[in-house]
Amino acid sequence: MKTPIMEHHMSQPSTTPTNPPDSLMGKILIGCILLAGISAFFFFDLGQYLSLESLKANRDTLLAYTASQYGIAVTGFILIYILQTAFSLPGGAILTLTGGFLFGSLMGTLFVNIGATAGATLAFLAARYLLHDWVERKFGDRIKPIQEGFANNAFSYLMTLRLIPAFPFFLVNLVSGLTRVNLGTYVLATSIGIIPGSFVFAFAGRQLGTINSLSEIASPAVLLAFTLLGLLALMPVAYQKWKKTQRGTINPKS
Repeated sequence: MKTPIMEHHMSQPSTTPTNPPDSLMGKILIGCILLAGISAFFFFDLGQYLSLESLKANRDTLLAYTASQYGIAVTGFILIYILQTAFSLPGGAILTLTGGFLFGSLMGTLFVNIGATAGATLAFLAARYLLHDWVERKFGDRIKPIQEGFANNAFSYLMTLRLIPAFPFFLVNLVSGLTRVNLGTYVLATSIGIIPGSFVFAFAGRQLGTINSLSEIASPAVLLAFTLLGLLALMPVAYQKWKKTQRGTINPKS
C-alpha cells in the first residue's frame, strides 16, 4: 500500500542533471574525429596542396581531368570543400580560386556555395553538440542578454559576419554553434552571405596566370565594399532600435 508521502515522491521528476552514456560517447567520438582530421592535415602537410603555387603548377593536369571527368571533378571538389570547412582547416580562399579556375565564375561560385554552406553547417552542429550545453551551464546568466539579442536578429548579424572579411569564416561557424540561432536561419544567412566573396575569388580564378598573391584579389577597395555590405545588413537591427527609442521618447514612463 502506497502512502501519500510515497506517492508524492514518486510523482516528482528527478532534477538531478544526467549525462546519458550514449550522448557522452557520441561527443567523444565526434571530438576524436575532429582531432584526427585536423592532425592528419598537418601531419601529412596537406596544406602544401592548397597553395597558389601548387594550383599554378598543376593547372594543366587539373583542367584536363575536369574536362574528361566533369561530374567526378565537381563531386570531388564539393566534398573536399565540405571537409576543409567542417574541420576548420586553412585553404578556403585557394579552393574558391580553384573552383572559379576549373568551373567558371558562376558555376564555381555555385559549387563553392554548396560545399562551404554544407561544411559550415557541419562545423556549426559539431560546436553546438559538443559545447553548447556546457556554455549554457557555465555562462548562462552572463550571456543571456547576448544570446537573446543574437537570436532575435540572427539573420542580420550573421549576414554581417559573413560579408565582412575581418571575421574569420571558421570562427563564425564555431561561435554561432554556441548561440541559440535557429539552424535554418544559420544556413540561409551563410548561403547568401558568402556569395559576394565567393564570386570575387571565383572570378579571379579565371585569370589565374596573372595572380601572384591572394592579397591582389582582396584589395582595399574590395574589402571596403564587403564591409559596407556587411554594415548595410545591420540596417534592420538599427532601425528596430531606433523605433524603440522613438517610442520611449514619445511615451515616456511616468
